[in-house]
Amino acid sequence: MKTSPTYFVVLIAVQGFCAAIFASDAISDLFYKSDQDWHDAIEIIASVGLVLAMGLEARNLFDLLQRKSNLERTLKSASMAVHAVIESKFSEWAFSPSERDVAGLLVKGLSTAEIAKVRGTAEGTVKAQLNAIYRKADARSRSDLMSQILDAMIDRPLLEGETHAAHVPRDVPAE
Repeated sequence: MKTSPTYFVVLIAVQGFCAAIFASDAISDLFYKSDQDWHDAIEIIASVGLVLAMGLEARNLFDLLQRKSNLERTLKSASMAVHAVIESKFSEWAFSPSERDVAGLLVKGLSTAEIAKVRGTAEGTVKAQLNAIYRKADARSRSDLMSQILDAMIDRPLLEGETHAAHVPRDVPAE
């Protein structure tokens, strides 16, 4: 369940309203010398408890909003870094503008038919562009191309003599 900050602000406001009612009743009882000391004590304790809860919730809300802001900044930074790596590989492979477009959609996970629909071209055209992309990237398939991009993102060079398709970390057992 996604809870908005407004929910917490409303909750804190309701608690503040309740605390004000309890406090005003307790204060009026003190001025008019009520016979119910236990009742007055409960109202004062409830008022103090609600005010403390409001403070804790306000602090928690502030912390959550700050954390959300930090996470959004980090995500934006990571997204920009991923985009930069992908663009760098596209430049290294000397993709034409249309090949960059097709390869970008490929990286996003679109099928050949979906790429053709998005670009308003025939599937045959997209297949020809994909063949040029694979040839320029020295890749045999979509997964091989993605493997090369992922390798660039994690900055782990291939071992000497290792091909892209055979790139499997040596310390991970085969399934």
